[in-house]
Amino acid sequence: MGTKAIRTAVKVDLNKPAREQKGLHNRWHPDIPSYGTIANNEVVKIECLDWTGGQIKNDDSADDIKNVDLTQIHYLSGPFDIETAEPGDVLLVEIQDVQPFEDQPWGFTGVFARENGGGFLDEIYPEPAKAIWDFEGIFCSSRHIPHVRFAGLIHPGILGCAPSAEVLAEWNRREGELIAANTLGRDVAKPPEPSNVHAGSADGELAAKIGREGARTIPGRPEHGGNCDIKNLSRGSKVYLPVHVPGAKFSVGDLHFSQGDGEISFCGAIEMAGVITLKFTVIKDGMAKMAMKSPIFHPGPVEPQFGPGRYLTFEGFSVDEKGKQHYLDATVAYRQTCLRVIEYLRRYGYNDYQIYLLLSCAPVQGHIAGLVDIPNACTTLGVPMDIFDFDIRPEADAVKLDMGSCAFASK
Repeated sequence: MGTKAIRTAVKVDLNKPAREQKGLHNRWHPDIPSYGTIANNEVVKIECLDWTGGQIKNDDSADDIKNVDLTQIHYLSGPFDIETAEPGDVLLVEIQDVQPFEDQPWGFTGVFARENGGGFLDEIYPEPAKAIWDFEGIFCSSRHIPHVRFAGLIHPGILGCAPSAEVLAEWNRREGELIAANTLGRDVAKPPEPSNVHAGSADGELAAKIGREGARTIPGRPEHGGNCDIKNLSRGSKVYLPVHVPGAKFSVGDLHFSQGDGEISFCGAIEMAGVITLKFTVIKDGMAKMAMKSPIFHPGPVEPQFGPGRYLTFEGFSVDEKGKQHYLDATVAYRQTCLRVIEYLRRYGYNDYQIYLLLSCAPVQGHIAGLVDIPNACTTLGVPMDIFDFDIRPEADAVKLDMGSCAFASK
């Protein structure tokens, strides 16, 4: 008896605006109509656009990064009803494969303007910049960051089930409180935004309601996962998601060819369009059985192998670049760790933006080393030395090479 062909649950059109495709949506809301039904224990293929819906082009200008419309992003494929799933269950999602489209074998990494998205180091690097990556099987390389080549740990940035009305209200309550108390002079969260809402096949008053209430898909959230950007959710991984609505209403998108820990430039992975193959299994009453309040995952067996001792690891502490001491602040420490790497790799001829982009998308290893030794948190960032075609060991002489440039926006 032959193996049954895997069906494609949704197809996307790379030449059609994302907002016109009914199998996509860009808000979380329980009333977004399901695009289709997937059987319990079924394996399906799901096609996805890149997270900007095709706004970024394969060229040598970052004008598209500068002008990206952030109200038209994070188009997710779905939502899908999973047969037998009910609130209180857990949806086990097994990631069997993720691939770019054969006729679009490239992706992009970007530094967004501070006033339009920003990034982890945007106070220091506020200008838009871009790198295009070409895929060569499991490997990638970039004309904008030369002398680097590595295997991608390919994965989805976003997967999750729809919130219930009660969970959605809680998201909007607590994020609204954060926005109201903000004194930082920058966005700290994004409230519901009716402009450019895409609610799948919903129209009229239902679409308007989803625009008024729907949560933006930008952050991950504890109740359902969402945009967690965890690089190790790759092929062979199992993800356990809480179910809050009948059918689960599962959605997926924001595919990445590769990413570092932290995705620090905001558009920091190698973003791509492609197809993901998933198996769905419903675990009845799983939330109670697992005492689950947030998703759990079991990483798969696929990961780039660099061998013992092949990471050059940098330390950072919670003392900022102005010399101000912070109390056990891992965010400040990790920012300083990234800056130490930029200072080090600058010696080989790269400009700072090239290194910033590279740390966002290469398979670097970020860790919290200490959170108890007052007043300094300590974090580390390990850079795999073998992604470079030259020697970056401290004992080797630093020879400056012609590294060209990443793409910048016109002034």
